[in-house]
Amino acid sequence: MKTISQYNFSNKKALVRVDFNVPIDANFNITDDTRIRAALPTINKILADGGSVILMSHLGRPKDVFEEKYSLKHLVKHLSYLLHLEVQFANNCMGDEAKQMTKNLQAGEVLLLENLRFYKQETAGTVSFAEELARYGNVYVNDAFGTAHRTHASTTIIAQFFPNDKMFGYLMADELANINKVLHTAQRPLTAIIGGAKVSGKISIISNLLNKVDNLIIGGGMAYTFIKAQGGKIGNSLVEDDKLDVALHIIKTAKEKNVQLLIPQDTVVAAAFDNNSPTKTCDINAIPDGWLGLDIGAETIKTYEQIIQQSKTIMWNGPMGVFEMSSFEQGTKKIAEAIVEATKNGAYSLIGGGDSVAAINKYQLANQVSYVSTGGGALLEYIEGEKLPGVIAIMQ
Repeated sequence: MKTISQYNFSNKKALVRVDFNVPIDANFNITDDTRIRAALPTINKILADGGSVILMSHLGRPKDVFEEKYSLKHLVKHLSYLLHLEVQFANNCMGDEAKQMTKNLQAGEVLLLENLRFYKQETAGTVSFAEELARYGNVYVNDAFGTAHRTHASTTIIAQFFPNDKMFGYLMADELANINKVLHTAQRPLTAIIGGAKVSGKISIISNLLNKVDNLIIGGGMAYTFIKAQGGKIGNSLVEDDKLDVALHIIKTAKEKNVQLLIPQDTVVAAAFDNNSPTKTCDINAIPDGWLGLDIGAETIKTYEQIIQQSKTIMWNGPMGVFEMSSFEQGTKKIAEAIVEATKNGAYSLIGGGDSVAAINKYQLANQVSYVSTGGGALLEYIEGEKLPGVIAIMQ
């Protein structure tokens, strides 16, 4: 794997693709700077070597034109604070200003280009657009794992213009190393915890994991599709009726592959999708009409905790319930705490996917697990067994 560790950036202008797609409030304040902080080691290594850094990123999903709320200029002040230097900003990622600013950039300086997605050529993967960006630097570093599954100009196409000077940043290398550890060199038993609302979004992941794991724990809204498929009564709970056959096939495949598939036994139900709604716990196969399941119950939590404690490698993707509401967060919180406990006892734990990361951050446990992935879609596609274009572009 070609990483920045083996490269000397002295007098080099490094064009670095980062993932600064961070949440911003109505007043343009960054509400979570995790992704920016994750890129700091790569930026600092280049500066320490005596190089300069030209940062490229996207923010949000603008409609191919300038939109104030998606301008990267809102990040400059905080990035300057984190790097302890004044970050320069180009008001456009294309054109004379960007060319001049990159040309004048001195060793030890950092320049942030405006949002790449203000141009449709970025997401279209236009070669001429990538070539124009490539002229700004003489070495290309991809440190944006969150967009590695996209064939975009700045994440994939641009690499061809740096045949001998392209590499992964520290974050990208760490992401790949940690995910590969789970998928290819895991200590046993290996347990995957898959939650979230729908089976449909996780079919490929589950199918691939059944070839690798010892235990597969199911939680979240998708559990009710498994229950209904087996003849259980799920009341008004979320269900994908067109995926009942898929759920049965997963159950059958797990048996064939000798994977222990764990589906909730009990559930916390409510009369409405409302934090203040009356709640009760019942057998997940016998949810009363008019009630809907919104979290796993105490018995399920106990069973899942035991499996997690016995595991040597744990991967968690997706919450166990509607953890955003205090009435239905217990399952997600207890699973997060069980993973932390197992990690303390020597297990390796990987947390990935937006909601799982949000949960681990909500309970302030991120520094007590082995690795928290910054990739959402990229992580999921990699687990599914897909080859990521942004990774292939560097490896080739």
